[in-house]
Amino acid sequence: MRNLSIILILLFTIGVTSAADKAEPMKPALLVIDIQNVYLDWMSQEDQDRVFQYINASIKIFRDAGLPIIRVYNTDPDYGPPQGTEEFEFTEKVPMLPDDPMVIKNYANGFKKTDLQKFLKKNDVNTLFLCGLSATGCVLATYHGAKDLDYETFMIKNALLSPKVNYTKSVEEIFDAMPYSALRLLINNMN
Repeated sequence: MRNLSIILILLFTIGVTSAADKAEPMKPALLVIDIQNVYLDWMSQEDQDRVFQYINASIKIFRDAGLPIIRVYNTDPDYGPPQGTEEFEFTEKVPMLPDDPMVIKNYANGFKKTDLQKFLKKNDVNTLFLCGLSATGCVLATYHGAKDLDYETFMIKNALLSPKVNYTKSVEEIFDAMPYSALRLLINNMN
């Protein structure tokens, strides 16, 4: 049943529709959320290497397709981590570029009091793919924020971290996270 759902989503998203049903073309962006040095020690250590492989593979797919990759950073005005510090920065295990758009948030939801939606509207983005941490915190809050703003939104399976592996697996299952293989097929067959 799950595979059928993924196939139907793929067919709908890449534009296999009848003449009477004109789907809006997918214009995706990848949100890489809170892969900051300060938070990595709080996340499950046992699956970090695997998760970074999936995050990096997802980044490569979007970069190769010329699609937006948005870095989302978390900080707190009172507790930090302060911008410009090593703790604030993304881990070197993730190949972000200085010209990848950057959003700094003070709340779990990447849309709350940030310019994220303004950037997405300016670039006609209507579909979001989420990876990063925490599956049970900021990724989940941003997922709901995106859905509330009517974006087609997907979490990427195996590209999420949280404090415990079983928490991550639960989120991936409940929200039917998209497998990397489906993401690759979808992005590579957009045109």
